[in-house]
Amino acid sequence: MDQFKEIESFVAVAQLGSFVKAADRLGISKAMVSRHVSELEARLGVRLMQRSTRRVSLSDAGAEYLQRCVQILGELHDANAAVSATAVQAQGLLKVTAPLTFGIRHMAPLWGEFLRIHPRVELEVNLNDRVVDLIEEGYDLAVRIGQLASSSLIARRISGTRLVLCASPRYLQQAAPIHALDDLGDHDVIAYTYLATGEQWSFTGPQGTRSITVHPRLRSNSGDTCRAAALADQGIVFQPSFLVGEDLKAGRLVEILPQYAGPELDISVVYPSRHHLSHKVRAMVEFLSAAFAQAGRV
Repeated sequence: MDQFKEIESFVAVAQLGSFVKAADRLGISKAMVSRHVSELEARLGVRLMQRSTRRVSLSDAGAEYLQRCVQILGELHDANAAVSATAVQAQGLLKVTAPLTFGIRHMAPLWGEFLRIHPRVELEVNLNDRVVDLIEEGYDLAVRIGQLASSSLIARRISGTRLVLCASPRYLQQAAPIHALDDLGDHDVIAYTYLATGEQWSFTGPQGTRSITVHPRLRSNSGDTCRAAALADQGIVFQPSFLVGEDLKAGRLVEILPQYAGPELDISVVYPSRHHLSHKVRAMVEFLSAAFAQAGRV
């Protein structure tokens, strides 16, 4: 049995958590994937995986072995690319994940140009506001907004945005006056549930940084839903400028207490840590960096 195929099958099962999904990725039968993993375990003399009818989990030895195998496969891929005459171009399937609203508003218009420049690439884009595990779910890179958790991922900042406290003119005309942050307690608040600080909203003002606790009347995991509620005169939102910037320019929304600035958030592209990047990942990182270079903050 080819040990490379055994390792490839083991990595696919470990990353996807399923022999069936691994077989689909590799284009072979489930029975063959199972055989590869079993023969690898026999070769090593150690149990790499715990199997049950519902799930597959790694043993301690399997978790350690997986890290080394991922690195080995990545380096082998790069070595093959380095000597392949056709691999000087980006090619193959490239899986990207990005936040929903940002992906629709600011990234969707870019994909056609990327594919035109790189005709050998197949692009799969998944928009989701949750933090996706790139390794486990098989993604090549992600675009993320905000402070990044410490991890083995490599991050490159491509742009920035600012959280803005705002509401519609009609809501502000009908509601109690707002002279200070404490006045927000008397108002209807529309909260985004994926905000990293939850219902603690932070501002930097004349006296430094201050946080307040809000008590939302409406909560949503969709920034677009929060924006729509604000435009419908339902209350105050704390949303990024890339989402509400055009509304502020058009006067559909009005910034509240502009002397208290919301946090600046980095927009970054992240990808698994490898000594060498594949051509397709490097191409996307450079493309997105160039696309947002002139925009600065969105």
